[in-house]
Amino acid sequence: MNVARTFNNWRKYRQTVSELGRMSTRELNDLGIARGDIERIAKAAAL
Repeated sequence: MNVARTFNNWRKYRQTVSELGRMSTRELNDLGIARGDIERIAKAAAL
């Protein structure tokens, strides 16, 4: 059970990093996100 949860969290993290990483800097700024914050935001989203 814990392995499945860990895998799903990792998958959510990678998906969030990928989606935000594809956005332009302007799009990220419109959302109030700096490019350097993507990993931190993805980690929070995966929990």
